[in-house]
Amino acid sequence: MINAIIIDDEQHNIENIKNIIDKYRSDITIVAVAEDADEGISAIKAYTPDLVFLDIQMPGKSGFELLSSLPGLNFEVIFITAHDKYGIQAIKFSALDYLLKPINIKEFNEAIDKAKQKINTKKQNHHIENLLEYLKAGNKESPKIALPTLKEIMYVRIADIIRCEATNNYTSFFLQNGEQVLVCKTLKDFAELLRPHQFVRTHQSHLVNIQFVKSYLKEDGGTLLLNDLQKVPISRQNRELTKNALKAALTI
Repeated sequence: MINAIIIDDEQHNIENIKNIIDKYRSDITIVAVAEDADEGISAIKAYTPDLVFLDIQMPGKSGFELLSSLPGLNFEVIFITAHDKYGIQAIKFSALDYLLKPINIKEFNEAIDKAKQKINTKKQNHHIENLLEYLKAGNKESPKIALPTLKEIMYVRIADIIRCEATNNYTSFFLQNGEQVLVCKTLKDFAELLRPHQFVRTHQSHLVNIQFVKSYLKEDGGTLLLNDLQKVPISRQNRELTKNALKAALTI
């Protein structure tokens, strides 16, 4: 049985989650609810839950600030939120789950099942730690991204990623130290996520960190030569996009 807490400033959202759990999840017990961050912190300390349903945007302290206030993070979190572009991007970087309001039942059950697997491992929640580091760093530093491999989840500084290459339904990450990491997600999953960090999709199978581009070669309709002397093709439809990304990088 999973002991859970709901933290949301809107009572009807709390009731909605409770009703969904009553109807679809016999493996979850709601041990407490809270309508603001301070109440939530007290409830977490009092009940030491396995799982917290946490609203991001609340008056006073946000859900992220609540997590920053806690000394330990040995529980799983499912964020419940209206669309919050920056918050959702931070959550994705850290391989955490979120649900948009109104809640989709299928997505709810999938998030619970994933949380349940993690709860069974009883490990410190490094995903939340990485989320808080990402939010603290903002745009001032290079945050880390969670890369799920077959054996583990690696946390890699974005600034250390030279390029990504599609490998069937997987993605190969090539790092500055020469390491190659095979990740259990498609290239599409990372293209939009990394675009604000000066990555450009040069080709259907290639995503490149502009900071590692040595030169633009005119051969074969356009090719990027990288600092590690690897060549990356540029497709015809992505040629202008790539050129504009290179020009923009020069002005920063």
